[in-house]
Amino acid sequence: MRVLLVEDDRWLGEAVRDQIEKDGHPTDFVGTLADARRHLAAANYDLVLLDLLLPDGRGLDFLRELRAAGSTVSVIILTALDQVANRIAGLNAGADDYLVKPFDLSELSARVNAVARRYSGNPNPLVKLGDLRIDTATRSMMREGMRVDLTASEWAILEALIQRRGVIVSKSQLEERLYSFSDEIGSNTIEVHMSRLRKKLGADMIETVRGLGYRLKQE
Repeated sequence: MRVLLVEDDRWLGEAVRDQIEKDGHPTDFVGTLADARRHLAAANYDLVLLDLLLPDGRGLDFLRELRAAGSTVSVIILTALDQVANRIAGLNAGADDYLVKPFDLSELSARVNAVARRYSGNPNPLVKLGDLRIDTATRSMMREGMRVDLTASEWAILEALIQRRGVIVSKSQLEERLYSFSDEIGSNTIEVHMSRLRKKLGADMIETVRGLGYRLKQE
């Protein structure tokens, strides 16, 4: 899942970005609404983490602007405004969740993952895939009763395929899920991750559709 973080507090923003990227979600971090608009025009994001009080405007107006334009990108508001009226206004404007500062970074991770599951069409974090038992909430996986450990990049690829089970996911779509604008992408990086992931899942779990991308096996 690719994330856009809009936050003018540099220290907090870097802490949030590091936490979300540790969870395996590439994150672009900007400090103004103008930069947020430019990033949204240049890339496809799955989630926006949005502060409400920014140097060049109000996050709530920006959120209303997104929804008026027909954007369905998920939005979690991160703000120090803790009045019930503020929360109601944010949710009514189209936010998917509302988190009041200061917050625990692990709680933010849980909320981000909950939104991701909800918008994948499968709010249940437990997935059965052949002899695999996958818990996307805790990022844990068992195969024939034995734990299987994945890297953050491997989890990002697997979750992208799970969310589009049976549908071809292109290499460029996977790259968007794995990398932010500041990352350098090797020409065969996805292929390397995919090879390692197949060894852990089973060679027949992920199908390569030549020239198009990859597809997760359906039950």
